[in-house]
Amino acid sequence: MTTLKSTLRDDLTAAIKERDELRSATLRLTLTAITKEEVSGTSSRELSDDEVIKVISREAKKRREAADAFAKGGRAEQAAREKAEGEILAAYLPQPLTDDELGAVVADAVAEAKAAGAEGPRAMGQVMKIVNPKVADRAEGGRVAAAVKKALADG
Repeated sequence: MTTLKSTLRDDLTAAIKERDELRSATLRLTLTAITKEEVSGTSSRELSDDEVIKVISREAKKRREAADAFAKGGRAEQAAREKAEGEILAAYLPQPLTDDELGAVVADAVAEAKAAGAEGPRAMGQVMKIVNPKVADRAEGGRVAAAVKKALADG
């Protein structure tokens, strides 16, 4: 069974052989972030695929935010590169949830929280505790929170 980290390494080797500078640079930075995460803390350890996905998600989010910042600053070339790097990383992430899928998960969680006695906007924390494990890495936190707020306001 190949791990996500070994897949990244193999893809990096292929990108270097193909002289794909953008892809190789992106994968190098990502592998560095993974290694950094592995050696942080009291002892070094091998990350699981789920933990590697979290690191890749974080790196992809950094790229999206940097692309937005460059675009707002009038630096279109850097914005395009950051966006391209984000797209390369997105290929290694699980398929994101559609708005309808996220809405269904949130609706179920709201119903579950209401059955447990939670009501109104104060139920936000309880609903988020139910939703987050279900959407793990398939929807951004801000998007999930907005969907939960909307569902609590509507219901």
